[in-house]
Amino acid sequence: MVVFSFREDRKAASGIPDSGFFLPGDKNLCFLIHGLTGTAKEMGAIAHRLNKQGFSVAAPLMFNHNKSISCLKRTTWQELYNSIRAEFLKYAKEHESISVAGLSFGALIGILLAHEFPGKIKALNCFSPTLFYDGWGNPKSRIFLPLIYRTPLKYWLYFKEEYPYGLKNERLRSKVENFYKDADLFDYSKVHLYGYPMIPVSCMYQNSLLAKKVISILPQLRTPIQLLQAREDDVTSPKNSYCIFNRVGSKEKEIIFLEDSYHIITADQEREKVAEKTVAFFEKYMV
Repeated sequence: MVVFSFREDRKAASGIPDSGFFLPGDKNLCFLIHGLTGTAKEMGAIAHRLNKQGFSVAAPLMFNHNKSISCLKRTTWQELYNSIRAEFLKYAKEHESISVAGLSFGALIGILLAHEFPGKIKALNCFSPTLFYDGWGNPKSRIFLPLIYRTPLKYWLYFKEEYPYGLKNERLRSKVENFYKDADLFDYSKVHLYGYPMIPVSCMYQNSLLAKKVISILPQLRTPIQLLQAREDDVTSPKNSYCIFNRVGSKEKEIIFLEDSYHIITADQEREKVAEKTVAFFEKYMV
């Protein structure tokens, strides 16, 4: 559903944590990056599994993801990248080996990090990478996005999160739905758990700009890369993973498709399989 609003709320949204989390382990760090309008909590299952295997795990919160949606919708992809980059550099001083994993928009941020720090990042995992909003669950009105991106309307239009909310797991989906279905534009009551109930079109525009940047640098990337995506991804089709796989310059590259999940594969039906594949991939590059 498309929502149009001229309302503004520039106050910090109460109840949203100011940061992500860190789980101490050995000298090998896994740096996890959540999705756009999401929360570090969506990386929780993967984080705990990696930590159980001995890895240190860091999952920071992106810039302005603890603020009102009015602040978030004015945030550029460069600001989001720089906030994650700054967190990465803090941990890079203390850990000899770092592996990076990102979900959706976070996967694109991860690719840029690996491109900028090829000597420091040993392996890269992309969960449901989002270059294009072409999944089966997107509203038909998305075909107008390229036109809207060219106008100021992008700052006043929002897509409300709707079924299936990126989840095939009925129990988890029910919890998310109870919040999302009745949440209004400025409802921050459970954003720290499930992310924002609305996605500003301006944020989708920033995603598209970042995607263009990522596509341009893929041939230069040499970091070993693993792509995991659901065949039935409701947000972004397998075309996204194929696009990265076919363009990336990495000699070590692999795509793994999941058969019983939707977009948020880090929390969905096959989260254990995602965790197993991530652990096995990162362990090959431990010091």
